[in-house]
Amino acid sequence: MPRRFCNFSAVMNKEKIIFWFKKVGIAGFLFFLIKGLIWLVVIYYLGKKI
Repeated sequence: MPRRFCNFSAVMNKEKIIFWFKKVGIAGFLFFLIKGLIWLVVIYYLGKKI
């Protein structure tokens, strides 16, 4: 019986890990997308000034 409980716990931990990867993945994607867009705007306006 304890072995079954251990497997259930492992499945729950795996689901939590997958959930956090998805959450961090979306947040990371949005962070780098916005950061990249800001740099493009900065480079555009610096090039316009010269």
